[in-house]
Amino acid sequence: MSGGAHGHKIIHYTEVQASEVREAGASGAKIRWLISKDDGAPNFSMRLFEIEPGGRTPLHSHPWEHEIFILEGRCKVIIGESEYLVGPGYAVYIPPNMRHTLINIGEGSLKLLCLIPHR
Repeated sequence: MSGGAHGHKIIHYTEVQASEVREAGASGAKIRWLISKDDGAPNFSMRLFEIEPGGRTPLHSHPWEHEIFILEGRCKVIIGESEYLVGPGYAVYIPPNMRHTLINIGEGSLKLLCLIPHR
């Protein structure tokens, strides 16, 4: 279910194609772009990451923020020189230009929402 006269979108996440995160240093991570500027959203994109056990996002930095919410699983979040262990229900803010990565340390899938400003 998607779209409407006012440009809104309602969709189940499984209806959005998952694609492999291909950046160097990433492994076992897939991304679904749930909402993006392609949908007419003026400011933010919402992505769902699914990371398999032992998988990770790349250790990287960029000039935009990340706002993350952990839905399922356990992960180690590295931000700069700090490490945190988080699970379902945790919200994580990563400021612009901070090196960061998320590593699935659980035995099941790690699912998280990540919101960013359009780039």
